[in-house]
Amino acid sequence: MDAAAEPTLDDVRAFWDRRPCNVKHSPKLVGTKEYFDEVDQRRYFVEPHILHFMEAEKWRGKKVLEVGCGIGTDTSVLAKAGAKVTGTELSQASLDIAKQRFAVSGLTVQFYLANGEEMSRVVPVEPYDLVYSFGVIHHSPHPEKIITEIEKYMTPQSELRIMLYAKYSWKSLMIFLGFDQPEAQYGCPIANTYSKREARELLKDFEIISIKKDHIFPYRISEYKEYRYVKKFPWNIMPSTLFSLIKRWWGWHLLITARLKPDVSQAG
Repeated sequence: MDAAAEPTLDDVRAFWDRRPCNVKHSPKLVGTKEYFDEVDQRRYFVEPHILHFMEAEKWRGKKVLEVGCGIGTDTSVLAKAGAKVTGTELSQASLDIAKQRFAVSGLTVQFYLANGEEMSRVVPVEPYDLVYSFGVIHHSPHPEKIITEIEKYMTPQSELRIMLYAKYSWKSLMIFLGFDQPEAQYGCPIANTYSKREARELLKDFEIISIKKDHIFPYRISEYKEYRYVKKFPWNIMPSTLFSLIKRWWGWHLLITARLKPDVSQAG
C-alpha cells in the first residue's frame, strides 16, 4: 500500500464515530437505563473473561485511568466497584454515550476527549494505580506512541492491564481465509495483531506479570444479531473444558498485565 493511503487517526476516529463499539448490544433506546443494562449483560455474557481480567473490586478506592473507554461499559463496572476512574476516548460519538450512561447511573467519572497518542496534551499527568485499556491500542496508527504516553501516568507500583488482538488465533485464521473480519462492522481501518513476542517488544519498558490468550466467539451471527445465542460447529459439540483449553491456545484476546520498570518510571 502506498504510504499516502495508509489509514490515519482521523480514519480511526470516523470509523468509531459511525458505530461506537458495542452500541448495538441492545435494541432499547440509547441512553436509557434499560439500554445500558442490556449492553452490560450482552458484553459480559459473550466475553466473561473481561470481568476476570479487570478484577474491578481490587481497585476500590484506587485511581484508574482507562485509555479508550468507548461507551463506558467497563468504566461503569470499575466505578461501581468504587474506583476513582478517569476515562479517555478518541470518538466523540462514543464519549457522548458514555456520558449519558453516567448521567443515568449517578456515578462520577472524569472524562476527556483525547487521542491516546498525545494523551498528555489533554489529560493532566499524575500517577494512577491502574492503567486499563481493553481492545483499543491495536487500532492506533502508532501503538508505541500510546504506550509511551501511558508510561507518563505510571510508577513502579502502578499496574497496566491491556488487551491486544492475538496474531496466532482462530479469529486471525478466519480473517486470513476470508470468513471473518476484525470488528462487527465492515471496514475497520486498523486492527493490528500481536504475537506474545511482539507484545513484549511493544512493552519493552515493562516487566510482564502475565500474558495469556482468551476468547473465541462461538455463536452463529444470524441468530446473534437477533439477540439469540446459538453455537455453531464445532463449538456446539465441544465439551466446555476442551473449549476453555482451545481458547488458551487460539484465543483472539491477548490479555497482558505488566508493571513499569523502575528505571523508566515517569509519573509523580
